Amino acid sequence: MLNKIQEHKFKIIIAIFIVLCFVLIRSFENQLFYDPLLVYFDSDFKSLPFPEIDFLKLFFGLLLRYFLNSALSLLLIYILFKDMEIFKFSTFLYLFFFLILFGMFFIILKFFPDGNWLLFYVRRFIIQPIFVLLFIPAFYYQMQNLKK
Repeated sequence: MLNKIQEHKFKIIIAIFIVLCFVLIRSFENQLFYDPLLVYFDSDFKSLPFPEIDFLKLFFGLLLRYFLNSALSLLLIYILFKDMEIFKFSTFLYLFFFLILFGMFFIILKFFPDGNWLLFYVRRFIIQPIFVLLFIPAFYYQMQNLKK
């Protein structure tokens, strides 16, 4: 076990650094990104209308956050697996989910004023690195099955 840790010391250090970057993004979200929905979802939002939003600033704030989380996630996936096919597939998935989630987000925001719970969960997938938590075990499982 100790030999494996020594063997993969560089991977472990880089992975820890990437996780710390995720923590920093989360810690400084109020200073780094325009998102009036942070305060809205911290309150009792079930009965409140959506706050006044500058759609362009919100889009670019969410885009920057999604890009940072995606870039760190893709780097983590590459560091862990060292497989270009997995990296390319992950990149495609992140781009695909970007289009789907951002489209849903702004449609809900614009046309469904009572869709605050739906907006809450779609936004959660945009601003949090949830996909990497799904992809890493899935790719690991796939690699283990290919070895058999």
